[in-house]
Amino acid sequence: MTSRKPIYPLNIKNEFVFNTSPRDFTVEEIPLYEFTGEGEHLVLKVRKKEMTTWEMLDAISNHVGIRRRDMGYAGLKDKHAMTIQYISLPAKFEEKLDAFSHEKIKILDKVRHNNKIRVGHLKGNRFEIRLKKVLGVQKDKLDSVLKWIKANGVPNYFGNQRFGTDGNNWVDGKKLLDGKLKIRDRKTKEFLMGSYQSYLFNNWLSKRMELSLLLQEFSEADAEKLMKLPASALKGTKEQKQFFKLLEGDLMMHYPYGRLFEVEELAKEAERFASKDIAPTGLIPGTRTKRAGGAARLIEEMFDEEMKMNGARRYAWIQVTDIKKNYIEERAHYELSFTLPKGSYATNVLDVLRGAPAG
Repeated sequence: MTSRKPIYPLNIKNEFVFNTSPRDFTVEEIPLYEFTGEGEHLVLKVRKKEMTTWEMLDAISNHVGIRRRDMGYAGLKDKHAMTIQYISLPAKFEEKLDAFSHEKIKILDKVRHNNKIRVGHLKGNRFEIRLKKVLGVQKDKLDSVLKWIKANGVPNYFGNQRFGTDGNNWVDGKKLLDGKLKIRDRKTKEFLMGSYQSYLFNNWLSKRMELSLLLQEFSEADAEKLMKLPASALKGTKEQKQFFKLLEGDLMMHYPYGRLFEVEELAKEAERFASKDIAPTGLIPGTRTKRAGGAARLIEEMFDEEMKMNGARRYAWIQVTDIKKNYIEERAHYELSFTLPKGSYATNVLDVLRGAPAG
């Protein structure tokens, strides 16, 4: 299977400079719940820069004298950013933290809590981004695309972080799953195999984006021929208002979280999707997860493989909320902030703003 480049919905081209550096890129976690103020665990609000979450956890765990696995965290954060996140450790080590000092880490706050923080215990993340070399006409284009994003949302591709510096971690992941590569470290194995799952999801999403673009220009019958789908497989798709077209058998979830259900009344569910009440999901292949039906399955099965890993459903389309912008004309800086649900990448917003090439 060859790699497909992510496809984006707008046929535009914006030129700007974005540096993934602590000066121009900030990420802050939004906790899933309020911390109780009592309990056997200590939650730290930590600011870090120029280091991975693993490196930050190692620095703190080594200082207090515990194993990294005794600490909790909600999500992994970008190395090349200023990130603010929440971690936990047993409260009995609180005094040892008083002497902790690190040039790349600052503990902003401490609070007691009843439970260890677990992966995924997030509502979402708040991003602050500075785009540079944005001149007048580009500023107007960014304003226009940002308005579209606010109204419509963006595709929920996995970001480059999942695929490594060269973008081919998924190759080793597939070799591991095929038994053609042996790696002892469990976390490394899981990361690489997860990269292959992400690769399959991204390829599926690109195929569905391609279909949605075709339906903007061609009839349902013509799009069926171009996509090599049976006659009437796309019935009821072109008339849908939203960009990302739903298919019979798509698996939807209430947004931003909720139960999974299959599309049966296409027009009705398309209206609910357009109103941001629900959103379609894509398959992360593996065991213990539900597959789509009907016409949706015809495309999904192209990117489904048997593997001895747990699978999941992931939102294919997400909403970008709390959008704020500020243009500093004398510096040609375009400052932007927004919130995304957990597990989503700021690069999806930036690539739509940039007009990343389709294909």
